[in-house]
Amino acid sequence: MGNNKGMMEVALGSLLAAFAVGTLAGTLLWVLGGWSFLQGAFVGFLVFIIVGGIVGWIMTRPLPGPNELNLTTPPVPSAAPPGAPAPKAAAPKAAAPKAAAPSAAPAPVAAKPAEKKKPAAKKAPAQKTPEPAAASEERPSLMLDAPEGGQADDLKKISGVGPKLEQTLNDLGIWHYAQVAKFTQTDIAWVDERLRFKGRIERDDWVGQAKALAKGKG
Repeated sequence: MGNNKGMMEVALGSLLAAFAVGTLAGTLLWVLGGWSFLQGAFVGFLVFIIVGGIVGWIMTRPLPGPNELNLTTPPVPSAAPPGAPAPKAAAPKAAAPKAAAPSAAPAPVAAKPAEKKKPAAKKAPAQKTPEPAAASEERPSLMLDAPEGGQADDLKKISGVGPKLEQTLNDLGIWHYAQVAKFTQTDIAWVDERLRFKGRIERDDWVGQAKALAKGKG
């Protein structure tokens, strides 16, 4: 009678524990998980059934009887009977053979004569880039002291020549298109050396423009 009462108390406790776990799970899903009340209640009921069944099975399964326990102990080896010969001690291991004496050092090998280094090939001298010849200080022969016939050409018609530059060219002795059309490289270097903006003669092609103006004038 007492055994049945104890089993019922255990089963009732298991159901209460399962009901508490299921209620807690359903409430958390409803409040925190954003589920509806019916969804939370359904999941809580499933948890109640599963947890109640597992806990009830664990708590109510029968325990093994006293006769079912294995209380046998392993046999203890008995001491050797008196008069029995004592076990022989293991024979000592043979001593390790001594290391052989080192042989005589080998005779030193004669050093090879050092090889003579070949003289480094001399580098050829770098070729210098020829510098352009400096402009001659002597005034070119085509320069004039005054315009021929007392009438100078309008040098401003040459692209790149303004009033100030035209005055500079007149001061150098350049008055006519024909003079500019006959410029050699020496003449260009001499005039270019005396201009404020060097390189304009070739950059603006004064010679070609002067030849066209001279033909139009003629």
